Amino acid sequence: MSALLRVSGLRAAYRSHAVLHDVSLEIPMGGVTTLLGANGAGKTTLLRAISGAMVTFKGSIELEGRRIDGMSTDAIARLGVAHVPDGRGTFPALTVEENLMVGAISRRDRTGVREDMGRMYELFPKLSGYRRSMAGLLSGGEQQMLAIARALMLRPRLLMLDEPSFGLAPLVVKQIFDMLREIKQEARLGILLVEQNARLALEIADSACVLEVGRVAIAGDANSLRGDPRVRAAYLGLQQEST
Repeated sequence: MSALLRVSGLRAAYRSHAVLHDVSLEIPMGGVTTLLGANGAGKTTLLRAISGAMVTFKGSIELEGRRIDGMSTDAIARLGVAHVPDGRGTFPALTVEENLMVGAISRRDRTGVREDMGRMYELFPKLSGYRRSMAGLLSGGEQQMLAIARALMLRPRLLMLDEPSFGLAPLVVKQIFDMLREIKQEARLGILLVEQNARLALEIADSACVLEVGRVAIAGDANSLRGDPRVRAAYLGLQQEST
């Protein structure tokens, strides 16, 4: 798979507090890349830097060969980068349908928008019954589904998800990851996934990257990382088997 996103020598900070140190990685077209790491490792900061939000950084970020570092968040989104932040970020005072329309606000293909709206209700059947309901009245799991559906209404080239399972019941987490598997199979887009459940993340991912104190510590295909004793001990709760 060719590179959809290429990050090179990224250094990021909040004011004078450095968070990322010379981070480089590639996100392939049509695959899932997961970011693993402890709290404070820089995972959320990396997603924010890519989307142009709330972080000062140096380095190069390319989307399909085009430099996007230095662009505004809105301009990056119009190029096809959709970011579902931690905390979901729905618009609670808008209805479910209005939230979905916000996701498609930069699109001009009205027929395609209507088709995608119907597709979102197929992917997330629970949302279909709440079309006219205020998003703030939905459960946490339903709001997470809505946040992902709204991002997909952009028809993104890159979908970035920050802790989509956080605080959700296991059944809801399963529904969300089943949906992500379906998107992975049918859509030609890249997914960059930050997920606290390393086992679940590595099951869906094609490649993975471990951040430790703002640096890339381990990177490779997901199968290899699942068998790496360092990853098994630190993130999967497994010790290396004795021989």
